[in-house]
Amino acid sequence: MTEQELGQLRREKWRLNNNPVRTLDDARAFIESVGFCLMYPLRPQFLVPTFIGAWSGSDRRLPTQQHAFADPRARDATELMVRLLRDRSAYEANLFEENNAFLLAASIFPYFYALVGEHNPKQPPKPGPRSGYSQLACDAFELIRRAGPISKQKMREILGGSISFVALDHALGELWSRLRITRVDYNTGEGAFWDVLYRWAPDAVREGISLSVGEALSALLSKYLDCVIAAEQQELETFLGNFVPRSRVRESMNALLAARELTFTHVGTRSLLQIAPAKAAPSSGSRAVQAVSGLKKESH
Repeated sequence: MTEQELGQLRREKWRLNNNPVRTLDDARAFIESVGFCLMYPLRPQFLVPTFIGAWSGSDRRLPTQQHAFADPRARDATELMVRLLRDRSAYEANLFEENNAFLLAASIFPYFYALVGEHNPKQPPKPGPRSGYSQLACDAFELIRRAGPISKQKMREILGGSISFVALDHALGELWSRLRITRVDYNTGEGAFWDVLYRWAPDAVREGISLSVGEALSALLSKYLDCVIAAEQQELETFLGNFVPRSRVRESMNALLAARELTFTHVGTRSLLQIAPAKAAPSSGSRAVQAVSGLKKESH
C-alpha cells in the first residue's frame, strides 16, 4: 500500500470524497462505520474523522470549534448531530474540548463506558478532593436526577441565580467526564439539555459495566484501526492514551498481535498496524472482532 492509497481509503471511509452525510440514515451509517469521530478538527490535527467533514463531504477549510460560529456548515451539521443523540444512535463525551463533541456509535459506546464510566452510576457522587467532585457538581447531579432532562439555564435558576455559568459549566464537566450525565438535546432558546446517563441509556450503561477493561480496550483499539485503515503504534497510543495509560495500550496491542488479530503492513517507508484479514472461523469470544464488524456482544 502506498501513502496515496492509504489516504484515499481514509477519505472514502470518512466521507471526504464528495459523498456528504446529509440525512439521519446517512449519519447513522457513517458513525457506525467509523465508530467515533470529533465534531470539528483539532489543531494540531488528530488522526480521527470529523462529523463536520463528513457533512461537508470534504476536508477543505473545515472550521475548528473556535471558528464554527462563523461557518454556516456548522449549524446544519450540529442539527444533524443532535438528531443522532436524540435517536440514541450516537453518544457524546467531552474527551477533548467541552464544545467539540466526541461522538461514539451506539455499538461502540459500551466499550468506552467500561474504560471511563462509573461502575455504580446510581450512587450519588460525594464532594471531596479524592472524589474529584465539587459540591456544586453533586448538587447538579441530584437536580438532574430529579428533574432531567433539564437545561443548563433552568438548572442555574433552581440552584441559585448567583451561580455563574462558568462555575456551572465546570461542575457539569466534572460529571460528564465520568459519564455521569450526558447532553441529550439542544434548542436555541435554552441551549443544551442534560440527563443522567444511566436513565437515558440504561442498556448501554449496563453492558459497559459488564465488560472488563481488557476486552473493552482491545475492542476500541481494533475499531480505531478499522476506522483509520492502518496506523503507527504512536498514533494508537496517542488516541487511546486519552482513556487509559499508554502502558495498557501497548499490552493490549501486543496481546492482539500474539493472537494474530493484528498484523503489520508497509506503507511507503513506514510499518503500520492494521486488522488482520478475517479468518474462516474467528477465535471464540473475540470482542475485538465483534466491535470491528459493528456487532453487539451477546447478552448475558
